[in-house]
Amino acid sequence: MSSTPVAVVTGGNKGIGFAIVRALCKQFTGDVYLTARDPGRGQVAVTKLQQEGLNPLFHQLDIEDLQSIRTLQDFLKEKYGGLNVLVNNAGIAFKVADTTPFAIQAEVTMRTNFFATRDVCTELLPLIKPHGRVVNVSSMGSVSALARCSRDLQQKFRSDTITEEELVKLMTKFVEDTKNGVHEKEGWPNTAYGVTKIGVTVLSRIQARMLNKERKADRILLNACCPGWVRTDMAGPNATKSADEGAETPVYLALLAPDADGPHGQFVSEKKVQKW
Repeated sequence: MSSTPVAVVTGGNKGIGFAIVRALCKQFTGDVYLTARDPGRGQVAVTKLQQEGLNPLFHQLDIEDLQSIRTLQDFLKEKYGGLNVLVNNAGIAFKVADTTPFAIQAEVTMRTNFFATRDVCTELLPLIKPHGRVVNVSSMGSVSALARCSRDLQQKFRSDTITEEELVKLMTKFVEDTKNGVHEKEGWPNTAYGVTKIGVTVLSRIQARMLNKERKADRILLNACCPGWVRTDMAGPNATKSADEGAETPVYLALLAPDADGPHGQFVSEKKVQKW
């Protein structure tokens, strides 16, 4: 078993994920795994970074496939005895002009951005070693979506006692409400992406609370963050930041000093804790 520290980035073959891998290869002392659903695309991305003189490793990971997550889990357990840094970056968004019915956009986006990210956390969080770092890439879209929720929903999503089970029920209800055409009446905003990212931010707050309860002495720090508006396939060419600039806050959180006691359970943007 290797005693080398290890970092894993989901959705690492392009965009912000690719830039996070690049930065970690330069700044993290240890092995950095670029993961992607498609091994072909993943290998192309690895080769690109190798041409820059960097040494990322590749492992297949489809976050929507539980078996794929468990294969990675077994690999990390056997080879490294755990995991030091996990960056949950994989996510999707429909284009504004997309004509796919809203209910389907809601279901598909929720499945990837919230439920699949939660599955990765369920399987990989137990592997995080003492002083480990977990970064869930969310979005400022979660803040603006929260502001457009009903007061009742806002209260629930800001609660310091909401459980993962309650959050799952709320995320499921959003998808059901869109199918029944009542999501606005039920107090939801008109953004599927935004609601899925509320889920990611609140999930992060819950996970940090659980770590405090169950593994306080291990000093693991877990946060949600917003990379900013980044020029990627997802956000388009007019966004204000390059992918490397978008990677700055996630990488900052992934590399918090071993003796740091925060931020933890926070929503972070531009390396600063934001009010949720």
